[in-house]
Amino acid sequence: MSTARRVHPPPLQNGAGGDDGGDEHKEEDGDEGEEEVEDDAEEEEEEPRLKYQRLGGSVPAILSTDTAASIAVADRMVALGTHNGTLHILDFQGNQVKEIAAHTATINDISFDADGEYIGSCSDDGTVAISSLFTDENLKFEYHRPMKAIALDPNYSRNYKRFATGGLAGQVLVLTKKTWGGYHKKILRDGEGPIHSMKWRTDLLAWANDAGVKVHDMKTDKGIAFIERPKGISRPEFLLPHLVWQDDTVLLIGWGTSVKIAAIRTDLSQGLNGIQRTIAAVSSEKYVDIVGSFQAGYHISGIAPFGDLLVVLAYIPDEDEKEKKFSTSVTSRQGTAQRPEIHLVSWKNDEITTDALPIHGYEHYKAKDYALAHAPFSGSSNAGGQWAAGDEPLYYIVSPKDIVVAKPRFVKMLQSKSLWVFHFAHLRQLPVLVPYIPTENPQLSDTAYEVALVALTTNPSFHELLLATVKNWPPTLYSASPVISAIEPQLNSSSMTDTLKEALAELYVINGQYQKALSLYAELLKPEVFDFIEKYNLHDAIRDKVVNLMILDSKITVHLLIQHRDIIAPYEVVEQLLHTNKNCDKRYFLHLYLHALFEIDIHAGKDYHDMQVELYADYEPRMLLPFLRTSQHYRLDKAYEIFAQRELVREQVFVLGRMGNSKEALSTIINKLEKIEEAVEFVTEQHDDELWEELIRQCLQKPEMVGMLLEHTVGNLDPLYIVSLVPDGLEIPRLRDRLVKIVTDYRTETSLRNGCNDILKADCVNLLVKYYHEARRGVYMTSMDEEVHGNRVADESSRASERSSSVRALDIKSRTRCGARCCLCFDPLPIQDISVIVFYCCHAYHLSCLEGGLDSMKSNSNQDSDNGSEDEDGSPSAESRIRCVLCTTAAA
Repeated sequence: MSTARRVHPPPLQNGAGGDDGGDEHKEEDGDEGEEEVEDDAEEEEEEPRLKYQRLGGSVPAILSTDTAASIAVADRMVALGTHNGTLHILDFQGNQVKEIAAHTATINDISFDADGEYIGSCSDDGTVAISSLFTDENLKFEYHRPMKAIALDPNYSRNYKRFATGGLAGQVLVLTKKTWGGYHKKILRDGEGPIHSMKWRTDLLAWANDAGVKVHDMKTDKGIAFIERPKGISRPEFLLPHLVWQDDTVLLIGWGTSVKIAAIRTDLSQGLNGIQRTIAAVSSEKYVDIVGSFQAGYHISGIAPFGDLLVVLAYIPDEDEKEKKFSTSVTSRQGTAQRPEIHLVSWKNDEITTDALPIHGYEHYKAKDYALAHAPFSGSSNAGGQWAAGDEPLYYIVSPKDIVVAKPRFVKMLQSKSLWVFHFAHLRQLPVLVPYIPTENPQLSDTAYEVALVALTTNPSFHELLLATVKNWPPTLYSASPVISAIEPQLNSSSMTDTLKEALAELYVINGQYQKALSLYAELLKPEVFDFIEKYNLHDAIRDKVVNLMILDSKITVHLLIQHRDIIAPYEVVEQLLHTNKNCDKRYFLHLYLHALFEIDIHAGKDYHDMQVELYADYEPRMLLPFLRTSQHYRLDKAYEIFAQRELVREQVFVLGRMGNSKEALSTIINKLEKIEEAVEFVTEQHDDELWEELIRQCLQKPEMVGMLLEHTVGNLDPLYIVSLVPDGLEIPRLRDRLVKIVTDYRTETSLRNGCNDILKADCVNLLVKYYHEARRGVYMTSMDEEVHGNRVADESSRASERSSSVRALDIKSRTRCGARCCLCFDPLPIQDISVIVFYCCHAYHLSCLEGGLDSMKSNSNQDSDNGSEDEDGSPSAESRIRCVLCTTAAA
């Protein structure tokens, strides 16, 4: 293990050391100088990687009357929580911007949302407070037990103002604002001891309790992993766990003397540094892989990323202290604690540098009295921690009465590299240097990169390199605006090349000027322009780029224009295509667009249907007839002229027919098409007897046409009439065969017609007979509340009873002819009590009245029965069944 250890505190930038560290610092510096002189062969001590400065501004005044308890850093500010419960919002120089009286006791944890607009805090007074930093919105939640950790959802303001919190009660609470007011509380975990720390990144929430560290996927609401608490920590509340998200998938865990680096995986891949330890996963979609783990020789008071290294705030315990039980007091009365140290180590615990910190009053503090926070939250992926000046991360080391800021010590080196860029630019040789300018490790100032790109715009020979550089360099390295300003004056000059235009388009995209980028992509005929339009929803911006897009891909462009015709009106498209000066088949593009428009909405392009007739005639004649039959918005005379010029005969016939020139249309069919079947079809559609005469007259001039006419007019004209008009001596080819066929077809047709008529008549008679017999039957009505039996009313004859069994009783809602009274006794029909017989002739009787009324006809019925007479349907004679008395008497 390589070690570069500094046992003395590094000098602070403002010249102030610890409370007793100034003389010691000078003395040790002198010793180092003597050592270098005496032993030149000894390896020179490595220069510190961090430089330190005590935070000034309002901080000294705040800490003179209060003590620091917690800290959080956002992109634009720092939040400092004190033991008195006050939340101080500071800028990066320590100047107080805002003060929030959030609590009445120690603030244990602070959390910002990703936008830095909301801040949450929790306290020993049992409250959780959430405040807007830019409005008067303030929320407070009371839990009656000390709260130790809070984490706002990174998308707090856009995600129902959701946050998580926990404390001594041992519950991990997730609160989400309801739509109609109030908050919905969900207990994510309970019964595993107090919650000590909590951090939220994207959809992943990590927290630490007495059992260990747990990671939960808030999107799927599933636990991902559980990492056990390091062994040897008897009281977690005095050696607090420290959780830090290095990025969206890497979680740093510092607890006691243990450091673990946990990576969130979505597939089974080998862990970094050759270490693979998969913690038992609850979710099949994600799991945690411990990619780094080591034990340190000190207590960890804070941890943060430094590129691919780690910054660890170390508390060095005394030998006697290791054997003592932890005290509950904040400070130690003996005052024997050592200075805290900053250790810069690798993931394998290779120690790079160690710096002792000149903290005021360090002798009286414990490990839990220190805190470490860093900005930016995302850390850096740059190997070795190399950043450009002004972009380097800041590390805030907090003690009760002091705050020290640390940042990387390499600005001078970067400035020297930037000077070389400017030097080459002065010599006009910068294009030679551009391929070798680093974009990371180290990263130069943004001005250096802008100067390099501007230099590449000056000569067409450099434009290829400019385009490649713009595509390869991360857009966060520089501002695109200066480079755009250098290129735009060349747009109309001779030095403007297609490559430079493409580079300018890429810069427009980086700068968020998507419409300008689209114009260049369309001008350059880039195939990816269609994906670009969809990605940035630029449909309105293609209004003046129709021709270029058509040249690039007419099929996709037509689909795009039709789909968004409410944004780009048809007249705009047509005007652009008609008046373009570009070398392209603009009429074909017009045809494609108008054809697609006509298929979607036949009236949308009605103003251009005259033009569309000509376009169809030139590019797709087979679509003319469907178009002519559907559209009503074209001029017939102009259409006929177009068809006559192009000898489109069928289209001429259709237009002549619509114009009313039926005879001319018929003549065109006979003389040009010579299709007698089409002539017959045309005449049939016109419903004009004179046109039949004209057809016959014109056909008589051609003997072959007469024969064909005889074949195709069966059913429309009498063949004998046609034959009678044929002049004597006119020789008609195959006349005998055709006449035989006509006679045969006529006989077949006549036979079929007669057969159909016979079948129709028989069906009518059978249906009338059936209807007659059904209408003579009665319906037996019982109580409305009972199930209707539906048996047909009959006398004692068993055969009549069988025939009536299929008849169902009906709920008669129509009035009878007797006004709901019996047609014999004229009493009302009390259906609830007495059985009633109803006939389809609308006569109704009481059953007893009907039986008595039929007695008068019994003698005649018996006489008919002796004669063996039967009804028309073959059933026993009418007297064997109950009939309507009135109708039967009237019929007799």
